[in-house]
Amino acid sequence: MKAYLSGGMENAPELGRAWRDEMTVWLKDKLGHTVFNPVVIQNETLTDEESENFRYWRLSQRDQFKSTVRKLIKRDLDAIENEIDYVICLWDDTVLKGGGTHGEVTSAHRLSIPVYLVMKIPFDDISSWILGCCEGEFGSFEALKQFLMEKYVG
Repeated sequence: MKAYLSGGMENAPELGRAWRDEMTVWLKDKLGHTVFNPVVIQNETLTDEESENFRYWRLSQRDQFKSTVRKLIKRDLDAIENEIDYVICLWDDTVLKGGGTHGEVTSAHRLSIPVYLVMKIPFDDISSWILGCCEGEFGSFEALKQFLMEKYVG
C-alpha cells in the first residue's frame, strides 16, 4: 500500500516536512506502507536551477515560473492517478492560501481513492467541498493512526 501525504507546502514551515517525515516512518514501521511525499519528490522532479529559483521567477519570469510549477502539478497528479492507494491530508491554516492540496483531495476523490483528513482547524471552517471528498476526518494524527491500525492490521 502507498499513501500520498497531502497538505500545505508553499505557506508551511519547511514545506510541511516535519509531519510528513513522521508519518513516513510510522507508516513504514507499523503498516509496512510506502509514501509519496511531495516535499521529497519536488527535489527529484525539478532541476537544481528550478529548485533554487522558481519561487523568485514568480515575479520576474512568469513563463518560466509557470512551466516549473506545471512540472510539479503533473508529477503530483500522475502519482495520485497511478501510484497511490489512499491520501492522508493535513488540513490546517497553511492550505488556505494554496491550491495544490485542494486539487489533490479532489482528484483522489474523483478517482475513488480514499482521503483521510487530519483537521487542525475547526470542522466548521473546512469547506463542504473538501469534506465531501473525504472518507474520514480525524482530530489528530493519533486518531488517524488508530484508524489505520484497525483498517490495515485488524
